Amino acid sequence: MIEIIILSFVQGITEFLPISSSSHLIIFSKYSGFENQSLSIDVSLHIGSFIAVITYFYKDIINFIKNKNLFFKIFIASVPVMIVGIFLIQTNLIEKIRSIEIIGWTTIIFGILIYISDKYKLEKNIKNNFNYKSALFIGLFQVLSLIPGVSRSGITITAARLLNFKRYDSLKISFLLSIPTLAAVSIFGFKNIVFNENITLSILNIISIFLSFLFSLITIKFFLEYVKKFNMNIFVIYRLILGIILIYLSYL
Repeated sequence: MIEIIILSFVQGITEFLPISSSSHLIIFSKYSGFENQSLSIDVSLHIGSFIAVITYFYKDIINFIKNKNLFFKIFIASVPVMIVGIFLIQTNLIEKIRSIEIIGWTTIIFGILIYISDKYKLEKNIKNNFNYKSALFIGLFQVLSLIPGVSRSGITITAARLLNFKRYDSLKISFLLSIPTLAAVSIFGFKNIVFNENITLSILNIISIFLSFLFSLITIKFFLEYVKKFNMNIFVIYRLILGIILIYLSYL
């Protein structure tokens, strides 16, 4: 149970902060010796995050019905990562890029990119400036998040900031873009959880979903408040420190 609480906490915090949830789950799996870090638990954790984001942004989701343009922009931005993601999974290439060495380098490189992009002007917002061109631009950048250590949240915020979107609006775009991606992960893995695991693991799945939902909801709320007042430097510093440690460990 302690393992599930820790993994749920890691997923809930790192899914929406620009520090890469997949890399942290891989790191914990490698160095903690957790027995419950299976694919089904990983999917359960993502389902919890998915439920959290649609709960927090339910008004925006309802608004999709009224504002079909916003819905199509979010959909278009999500297509590239889904196509490439399916390809990587089907060819099993995804497993070949899940090394600690790769995570270390991507954590540093894309942390620096976050720092650079955060220096861009703060002038655009979703309501007036989020067009199809910017949606596709951010969507193409999101493909890079399939590499552990890049961070889906981090790369989408970075792309939005490169287009001069305000920090709050960049973060909101990132959250909205997480909905189709997390939905795809949830649907893709749900069948395996229901049909391929025993009842004991199924109970762990339910607990994982609930705890991940709780931690994710708290993270979304406080991260949105944070970016109203502060820049992204604290996450850049964290990524640099973590990346250096991982590179050191991978070359030992």
